[in-house]
Amino acid sequence: MEKLFVTTGDGCRIAYRFDGPDEAPVLLLSNSLGTDMGMWAPQMAAWTQAFRVLRYDQRGHGAADAPAGGYSIDRLGRDVVELLDALKIEAVDFCGLSLGGMTGQWLGIREARRLRRLVLANTSSFMGPPSAWDARIDLVREQGMGPLARASVERWFTNSFAATGRDAIAPITAMLQATDPQGYAGCCAAIRDMDMRRTIALIEVPTLVIAGAQDPATPPPHSDVLVRAIGGAQLVTLEAAHLANVECAELFGAAVLNFLA
Repeated sequence: MEKLFVTTGDGCRIAYRFDGPDEAPVLLLSNSLGTDMGMWAPQMAAWTQAFRVLRYDQRGHGAADAPAGGYSIDRLGRDVVELLDALKIEAVDFCGLSLGGMTGQWLGIREARRLRRLVLANTSSFMGPPSAWDARIDLVREQGMGPLARASVERWFTNSFAATGRDAIAPITAMLQATDPQGYAGCCAAIRDMDMRRTIALIEVPTLVIAGAQDPATPPPHSDVLVRAIGGAQLVTLEAAHLANVECAELFGAAVLNFLA
């Protein structure tokens, strides 16, 4: 199935696609910074057995438009709400990783009625300091995605997986290199300005937090903050770095299915 599009209220086209049985409950997946909906390929075979999987490309990524300027977590969250409205979907199960998990937190705080259950993987409610994100924005604007793509892949996977999982890593590298620098910078601004450390306590949707034991980008203490703040949240820790769904594909997929069952 090809990617389809909806246009948000501010004129940004968001790409999406469905996989799985039409009558199954909808599971919405939200991608990390620098990837697109293809990052979820390792889970699709298992998850489409039980769900109608709805994937989309976050603003600035994949086939979505990449408007100029900085974005906000509010805007990324509203993109999801407008996508669901356009598709006439009342509520979904939601799984987001990294930036996708930040979008998921916003939805849990602001639009809980649209969620049945929430999976927050390799993510954080705050990622300071702002100066580091400003430096990254400057770098991508000056030099494009090449240097960032190399640095990201080194941080996203453990050394052992980097040595043995090249076939799994190659598509991720390609996604990074293909990301529009303007869109990447726009989402960096959203992360830079985000601070949901106090408001995540408002999340009442049943929540699973997935951590990577060797994640240098959103280390386990970031997951602990989420679990402590969100009432009844469950924690699963995998022996992975940042892209746990790629490095521990089967275990990640099973953890999500067990929680959603």
